[in-house]
Amino acid sequence: MEVLLPRTLEEALAMKASTPEAVPIAGGTDLMVEINFDHARPEILIDLTRVAELASWRLDGDRLFVGAGMTYARLLRELPQMRALAEASRSVGSPQIRNRGTLGGNLGTASPAGDSLPVLAAHDAEVVLISAARGERSVPWDAFLVGVKRTSARPDELILGARWRALGGPQSFSKVGTRNAMVIAVVSLCFALDPEARTARVALGSVAPTVVRAPEAEAFLAAAFEDAGVWDDPGAPVPGGTVEAFAERVVAATRPIDDVRGSAAYRRHAVRVLAQRALRWAVGERATEAMVS
Repeated sequence: MEVLLPRTLEEALAMKASTPEAVPIAGGTDLMVEINFDHARPEILIDLTRVAELASWRLDGDRLFVGAGMTYARLLRELPQMRALAEASRSVGSPQIRNRGTLGGNLGTASPAGDSLPVLAAHDAEVVLISAARGERSVPWDAFLVGVKRTSARPDELILGARWRALGGPQSFSKVGTRNAMVIAVVSLCFALDPEARTARVALGSVAPTVVRAPEAEAFLAAAFEDAGVWDDPGAPVPGGTVEAFAERVVAATRPIDDVRGSAAYRRHAVRVLAQRALRWAVGERATEAMVS
């Protein structure tokens, strides 16, 4: 196995252009598992850990860009205000894994259980790709994630990072797994309210071949908040039955399967519970803020 060691983004792109079959590696927390179990045996790797251009983030107005080389430990430490992203980062593996694993690794692996992916989906993120021949292009998250461990990245492209509009309302990330530590999600859910646009966002992992949104649930909740005046008055009560009806619509957006980590029925139950909890947390947070202000 040959390992290429670029020190700049320009060098990395040139290497990827000349050897498009080369597989990028940064933290290696997913790829090395595949290699160690002999599920993958790439002939060429491109080690991106020295490429500083990938390991940065910036806020341009209300648009956040996070580089593919940002580790979960740094996301947790440097972007705590992006609460759902920080909570997802905190749930990844052990401290050692969080110090190595990267946002770009989650995107490149494209597992429906990837912890950061529901957060990107809930924020309508764009995945920024780059190649030596064509430069940058931005792809909506749902056009990038096209199947189980499949993306729409071209052979000569690298993942530069992800970009999305930062939201001002309550948000959370939660997941269910088979143990308390270093858990692969049986179900994960990101919930966010966007009071500026008067919309609700909910995205789910491990319940379909890719991460999915729940548009009918989102539309139902936004309308319920509008009718009850909750968007204008965070302290206004949410109509009775709204939480349960929202959760049922979230469950309807899933397509779970039975596997070694859990049954489809269990996944539906877990989604229902997580959706109810996330909505109650968000409503409670807004009501508390209204009382304080």
